[in-house]
Amino acid sequence: MKSLRSLKFQPYVSVVLVALNVLVFLVCNFTGNLLYDKGMLNVFGVLVNGEYGRILWAMFLHNGMSHIFNNMLILFFLGSMIEKETGHVRYGVLYFLAGIGGNLFSLFVKVVNDDISSSLGASGAVFGLDGVLLAMVLFSGRNLENVTPARVLLMILYTLYSGFTGHNIDNAAHIGGLVTGFAAASVMCFWQRWRRGKLY
Repeated sequence: MKSLRSLKFQPYVSVVLVALNVLVFLVCNFTGNLLYDKGMLNVFGVLVNGEYGRILWAMFLHNGMSHIFNNMLILFFLGSMIEKETGHVRYGVLYFLAGIGGNLFSLFVKVVNDDISSSLGASGAVFGLDGVLLAMVLFSGRNLENVTPARVLLMILYTLYSGFTGHNIDNAAHIGGLVTGFAAASVMCFWQRWRRGKLY
């Protein structure tokens, strides 16, 4: 029974997400610009050509070793912690909602600013995990070991600051992912607390 319980809490989804991102990155190194041309997020591709899949595919593309390494490092460690608390399915849903929300907000900002540039990366979804963690600390009603609202807020502020002081960074995707992750996880937390109140 104990071994079955331990298997249940293994971060399978986080591992699969990291593996998929790394696999796509390796394939990109052998196929040149093929996947980038078909998957990067830009206004022309999505809104003019109707290639809505770019909103999802861009989450799996990275433009260099440091880009993918930083995203995957955070995704694995932060994602594993959140997945243990939420369960595999909820975690996967929250991750993709945050990534899609981040990319949609990025598109909105591009349209407003007449920006024809392309963007890519899992950063929007990764920032979404920060939002998920903040919502869980504030609203889940459970104590998360060594995690406090102040620590999470400091982490979020630091990562946002790093984004705004860096170059060629899609901060709109970061903000959109953060807000989407926080909103989705808040709904999840209140729904779970409501269920517990009704059941017990």
